[in-house]
Amino acid sequence: MVERGKKGWLKRIAAVGAACVLAASLGALAGCSGGSGSGGEGDSGSASAAAEQDGVRTFTDSCGREVELPATIDKIAPSGHTAQQVLLTIAPEKMVGLSQALNDDQLKIFGESFKDYPVFGAVLGATDNLNREAIAEAGPQVIIDTGEYKDGIEEDLDALQEQVGIPCVFVECKLSDYGEGYTTLGELLGEEERGQRIGDYLQSAYDEVTGVMDTIPEDQRVRMAYVVGDTGLNAIANGSFQGTVVDMVADNVVVVDKASGKGDGNEISLEQMAIWNPDLVVFQKQSVYDSVGSDAAWQTIAGVANDNYYLCPSNPWCWLNNPPTVNQMMGLQWLPRLLYPDKFSDSIQDVTKSYYKTLYDYDLSDAELNDLIKDSIPR
Repeated sequence: MVERGKKGWLKRIAAVGAACVLAASLGALAGCSGGSGSGGEGDSGSASAAAEQDGVRTFTDSCGREVELPATIDKIAPSGHTAQQVLLTIAPEKMVGLSQALNDDQLKIFGESFKDYPVFGAVLGATDNLNREAIAEAGPQVIIDTGEYKDGIEEDLDALQEQVGIPCVFVECKLSDYGEGYTTLGELLGEEERGQRIGDYLQSAYDEVTGVMDTIPEDQRVRMAYVVGDTGLNAIANGSFQGTVVDMVADNVVVVDKASGKGDGNEISLEQMAIWNPDLVVFQKQSVYDSVGSDAAWQTIAGVANDNYYLCPSNPWCWLNNPPTVNQMMGLQWLPRLLYPDKFSDSIQDVTKSYYKTLYDYDLSDAELNDLIKDSIPR
């Protein structure tokens, strides 16, 4: 979120002056409407209709803010990394920049043209490094934030909107209801068919997995740990936002007093891992997956000793978390099929190809698929 408190408000006040200059230079962006509840008794259906005819519409975002937008939107920008990932699935051709540069594997999927896109940084997250001048120069018609609703987001969006002179909206996109999120994005961006298709696919996948998990009692779920970090001494804790998928489909043995919400999880010791003694371990890329099989210390862990450990795929993003956004829907299809393969009529290979085609419009070759999941399938 945007920085709050006295220091944050001073930053905002200082930024407003700069924003006025930016907005003046951009002129056409003056269609920005103030935040929450901007509609009032003076609004009427005829006024709204007239606005539509003038190329302007009022959009009510997922936190109830009414924002004036162009009737047709063909230039958009993400508020940060989670929004970037979502927008790349529904309207990549409308993006005028990125929150962070794409790596070579991501460029292969989304197109080499993105290599030359400006990088704005991110706001509304743990770190505000948004280059407000760069995003204003790129001239998006709207800045889009996605994710789960959090208290205070209305004020944060209003402040950002005032600073940059560009309309800002929030569209809730969460694991349990991507169907509605993508439908809303489709209507917002004039991508109704694609939004509906992706939303239906994701909702169907979620419903299938939750239906299967309803048949597996809690005490019969696989005891597992999800390990991250280059030393293997960080883990994603039970009850953390980053661990949502693991908690949904397994018995996450990593139970700590205070679960971290960060992508690097909670620092642990190998002695503590031995006490938890998970029957299966999933390692994140760039952890110690390649070395634990020959490490005597890790051989004290049942999942490693029994050769029941795997690598979480990370292309184009980590399938389980970091950032926790629509990439988790691939993890939600992969992990339960790894843990309970007999409960599903299709394979990890099947759902991986389907996800990449539906979300990224990318046809994985057999060679690409095998390379992607070679360390991530039942042995």
